[in-house]
Amino acid sequence: MTQLATREAAKARQDEVQRRGRGLGWMSLGLGVAQLAAPDTVRRISGVDDSATSKTVVPLVGARELVHAAGLLTSRRKSIWAWTRVVGDAMDLASLGVAIAHRSGRRRRRLVGVTGAIVGITVVDLLTAVQATRAKRIGAVRGVREGGPMELTATTTIRKPPPKVYAFWRDLDNLPTFMAHLEEIRTTGDRTSHWSASAPFGTNVEWDAEIVDETPGEKIAWRSTGKADVPNAGTVRFVPAPDGVSTEVHVVLSYDIPGGAIGKAVARYFGEEPHQQLDDDLRRFKQVMETGQVVRSDGAPWGKRARKEFPQRPAQPLSDAELAKGADK
Repeated sequence: MTQLATREAAKARQDEVQRRGRGLGWMSLGLGVAQLAAPDTVRRISGVDDSATSKTVVPLVGARELVHAAGLLTSRRKSIWAWTRVVGDAMDLASLGVAIAHRSGRRRRRLVGVTGAIVGITVVDLLTAVQATRAKRIGAVRGVREGGPMELTATTTIRKPPPKVYAFWRDLDNLPTFMAHLEEIRTTGDRTSHWSASAPFGTNVEWDAEIVDETPGEKIAWRSTGKADVPNAGTVRFVPAPDGVSTEVHVVLSYDIPGGAIGKAVARYFGEEPHQQLDDDLRRFKQVMETGQVVRSDGAPWGKRARKEFPQRPAQPLSDAELAKGADK
């Protein structure tokens, strides 16, 4: 197996661990909310509603689950938080064992049922913790970080030659005309700049960036520098299309979303899912290059509900005066 294939396999294993860890995180969130919002119901279902101690224990376990949820959903170190769930499961099983020994009848049957469910959850937690630890160890050996930044890719074809498309992108002042969340780009040097962008909940993020690799007419690669609010890096390539006239624009972008998985979930809820953002930006880039503006339809003149971006006039046929003017040229 080649080194590249080995790294890709390690990354795939880590991605699977990340997905499973997030699943456990959402489960912890649900359990924690239930135990804090309706502790009496949880106690009754569990069969410990006759115990005064359970009135204190159930909310505490709920609070512990919320801590697990925060760790599993926001931290890249899924292995650590998976092991904390295993420890919590062991504590729960020990408490349930004591409770079963002191119950009989219907309450005992409920406790046995709950214990069986906890045993099943423990098996999943233990498997996830072991796999996360193994993936972390393999990743460290092979140079793959646990978690890592999100990587996005997108492609569009623009009916303009590569030198012209490249020149428009290379003039950084043009980027906010089609990148919805960019507020301002200020050039600070021949290859350096300062960026400002909007974020969910009306906040702004800023960072400094530098061009680290450039081939005029073909490629631009950049990365953030210093303590960026959103560490990021990317490459855009301008490839001649098979028709000999157009340009294929290939973008690869990687960055860390503020708030981790929770930040991504919130952004998606407000119509700002990262993959969709990039696709929309390239669609607008194509429109700007080919028509000179971002075109909106009568059905959706204000764009996404998350942000009324680019309020250009709705798309409509050319007027008679515009057609006459075009015929004169």
